[in-house]
Amino acid sequence: MGAPSRRSRTLLLTLAILVVIVVAWVLFANFWTDWLWYKSVGYGNVFTTKLWTRIGLFLVFGLLMAAAVGANIYVAYRLRPAFRGMSLEQQSLDRYRSAITPFRSWLLIALSVIIGIIAGTSASGQWKTWLQFVNGVSFGAKDPQFHKDVSFYAFDLPFYRFLINFAFVAVVVGLVLAVITHYLYGGLRVQSPGSRATPAAQAHLSLLLGLFVLFKAVAYWLDRYSLAVSSGDFKQASQFTGLRYTDAHAVLPAKTILFIVALICATLFFVNVFRRTWALPIIGFGLMVLSAVLIGGLYPAIVERFQVKPNQQAKESKYIQRNIEATRLAYGIDKVEPEKYDGNVEAKPELKDQAANTASIRLLDPNIVSPTFNQMQQLRQYYAFQTTLDVDRYMIDGKMQDTVIALRELNPRGGQTHNWVNDHTKYTHGYGVVAAEGTRVDREGKPVYIEGNIRTDAQEAQTPSPLGPYQPRIYFGESTTEYSIVGAPKNTTPTEVDYPTDTAAGQATYTYNGKGGVPIGGMFNKLLYATKFQEGNILLSDTINKDSRILYNRTPKERVEAVAPWLTIDGDPYPAVIDGKVQWIVDAYTTSNGYPYATRTTLGTATADSLNAEDRARGAVGNTGNVNYIRNSVKATVDSYDGSVKLYQWDEKDPVLKTWMKAFPNTIKKKGTIPPTLMEHLRYPQDLFKVQRDLLTRYHVTDPRTFFNGSDFWKVPKDPTGRTAGSGDQPPYYLSMKMPSATAGGTPDAQQSFQLTSTFVPKERQNLAAFMAVNSEPGSPGYGKIRLLSLPPNTAILGPDQMQNQFKSNAAVAQVINILQRGDSVVVYGNLLSLPVGGGMLYVEPVYVQANAPGSYPVLQKVLVSYGGSIAFEDTLDQALTKVFSGSPTTTVPPTDNGTPPTTGTPPTTGTPPPTTENPTVKQALDEANQALKDADAALKAGDFGKYGEAQKRLQAAVNKAIAAENAAKTPPATTPPANGTPPANGTPPANGTPPANGTPPAAGATASATTKP
Repeated sequence: MGAPSRRSRTLLLTLAILVVIVVAWVLFANFWTDWLWYKSVGYGNVFTTKLWTRIGLFLVFGLLMAAAVGANIYVAYRLRPAFRGMSLEQQSLDRYRSAITPFRSWLLIALSVIIGIIAGTSASGQWKTWLQFVNGVSFGAKDPQFHKDVSFYAFDLPFYRFLINFAFVAVVVGLVLAVITHYLYGGLRVQSPGSRATPAAQAHLSLLLGLFVLFKAVAYWLDRYSLAVSSGDFKQASQFTGLRYTDAHAVLPAKTILFIVALICATLFFVNVFRRTWALPIIGFGLMVLSAVLIGGLYPAIVERFQVKPNQQAKESKYIQRNIEATRLAYGIDKVEPEKYDGNVEAKPELKDQAANTASIRLLDPNIVSPTFNQMQQLRQYYAFQTTLDVDRYMIDGKMQDTVIALRELNPRGGQTHNWVNDHTKYTHGYGVVAAEGTRVDREGKPVYIEGNIRTDAQEAQTPSPLGPYQPRIYFGESTTEYSIVGAPKNTTPTEVDYPTDTAAGQATYTYNGKGGVPIGGMFNKLLYATKFQEGNILLSDTINKDSRILYNRTPKERVEAVAPWLTIDGDPYPAVIDGKVQWIVDAYTTSNGYPYATRTTLGTATADSLNAEDRARGAVGNTGNVNYIRNSVKATVDSYDGSVKLYQWDEKDPVLKTWMKAFPNTIKKKGTIPPTLMEHLRYPQDLFKVQRDLLTRYHVTDPRTFFNGSDFWKVPKDPTGRTAGSGDQPPYYLSMKMPSATAGGTPDAQQSFQLTSTFVPKERQNLAAFMAVNSEPGSPGYGKIRLLSLPPNTAILGPDQMQNQFKSNAAVAQVINILQRGDSVVVYGNLLSLPVGGGMLYVEPVYVQANAPGSYPVLQKVLVSYGGSIAFEDTLDQALTKVFSGSPTTTVPPTDNGTPPTTGTPPTTGTPPPTTENPTVKQALDEANQALKDADAALKAGDFGKYGEAQKRLQAAVNKAIAAENAAKTPPATTPPANGTPPANGTPPANGTPPANGTPPAAGATASATTKP
């Protein structure tokens, strides 16, 4: 086969040039569009600082590596022997030398450049390490072993580690290439008799080996400090970080000895450059290896086995104490002290008002009612709400109201016709806020909306929203993941779909006039973005004009991550109406994994619960990295209309944030500049709270001996509602409440404050161990204060899972549940709230009913309440509280000695018929209930909410009728009033003094109460 023709060579060269041009253009397009985006949001300095830092590191370390590689190859070549002899080995190498000779210089340059580019690229990824190293500020705290400021471990040590690793790689690569070059040109011989290395080669390799051992000595010295921030080889539990007894008394001295041995060995290699005998260096290197095995490995193992193991608790006590103190400081839980709380108090009538006023008890579960919002407020298929809604608070009619809030965002998977024009130029935004009272539903069990339906600009002008006037168009949101091209000259016909109307067109149109996005009217920018998004329509479409702008990177999380890449973002941004704008509020954290002695935590695991376990496990939400220091240092906002991002300093003492503020000046506004209207909607972030509660399962124990035993460890209870397969940890809940006094006999909080709450159970049991709450009211003196109410360990107080089982196994509750879920309906349990009230624990759980049909949604039907072992199951919260504190609840079942509720009944399953009965009234009522369920299902499928509500009323009346008839049949005539002295309304007390489950039943044929459910 002959050589390729000139024409073929020209064609191949042309194709190669075209490929290079295309690749270069794609790289340039992505780079330049990133620069345009950063300019559009006003954070160009972040882009340039990061860019120049990466370029600087790339050049410096790339050139150093290239120089190391090139210099070693060049020196090895220059030191080649003039006479190599004519051995068989050298004759075999001659052909390789001859083949390389014409390309020798090019090969040297190519190897140096390629390895330099690889090293430079790797080094450029260390831009965060470098910026922290040169801008680091003091923590003002020192570690207890080496007495160095924490900043040394957080900012300095990582960069020193990078330098020594880079030096190792440079020496090893240089050594390998030097050996190859010396062998190729005769400086090293394998088969030839006599000396195996020329003196020059021996000197060169001795120098490189001496450098390698010298760097190993430096690594041993740094290893001493790394013990404070890593888990050593002899840790008995992976949760411990920092030195233990074996580390301090065996590993640390061993590292010091190995450092000295390595220095001696390196000196021997350097001496060998001049003496040129391998005997001493080889002996020294062998001594170093033997020392590493005996002193670095065997000696610590002996200390661990024969000194520590027999008396481990006493030996490790000092170091466990260090770990406890450092961990509590690093995670901001150092001031959390368990407070004793009785928790086991009988229900008394005088506690009813206290229970009602202690908390704004949320009946509207934001994790359940998204389908309700979608069915009642979606209005068009191109809108949608998030699966999990958000909780906030607003001043409504002069009263602070806990609110479930969501945005009517653009639904990229809606039923609209999908093509490029529709997806990217017409359906560009969502519209409006939907907010409902968290503590109340209407008479049909549906949300009571504070803000709902489409409110046009004209309607807003006439009747302002209770949330205040605001721009309703949502161009940036959690569901807005596709780019949109918006904007047009004035006096041109709008083309963007705005909101539905009753006109012939069926929808209003709009033209974006905000400042968000990047101008795309010019041909150059069109070409750039056509390349970036691989979409030719951007270049060819005539809908793009001189005023067009392209919006992308549109979710709040990715916008904040982009402008502040050194921050870790909370997994739950939430919207708020502030100063006429809908703003996304994003909590952001500064983190480190270099806090000495502090235990490391995997954020993805610590922040997972039943709502997001799958997403956190695969890293789709939040951050999955390991950290051992975290602060909520930044509050960020993202405007839902123009996408503008603002970063506010929140923790003014955080040294990590101060370091980043030095590295990126003028990117974060001072805390004092936070507008009061924004301050009202800030809160304590969920992810930080979850991390802290995860740590407090162990680090509420501050005695090292008890900590070592692990006898008092807790765990976060599983979500008792079973909302997901396999369930997960119970999520924390926001609500306004009063916390009890911090001292026995003291006065509880005078006013409700916004709190984030959770509970704990013992590690191996399910009874309640503690209640945790953090003040989430920004601006208040108590903001961020964590209260930990510890329940008596010798008293079995039901935990959430046990309480859920108690609810389901109760015969009276099960009977009603069984009726509610007949036919095509299912019962959905809402958030089980645990509240400290009057020295005891109040449990409240809303119960929803949802038709098992497409398009159905849950409506609140009942409320479960328990206090002091008493259970009430009523239509409204007020009725349930009245019943449970009246002394005549639905049922009273004490827990068993070990805290496990008795299994007096099995919760019914969907579709299980009710118990058989011969009572004709009960049979008639059950038939009426079944017919009402069928009518409700049919109304839902038809979208007739009026008929659905009427069917729900008939269902409730039938349930009441059945229960009343069943109880009446069991109750003998009596005239003795109940124990509380209040005779029932009909003059006939129920059996055992227990009224019917829903209070006084209506007369046969009467409809259910039409009052609003509070």
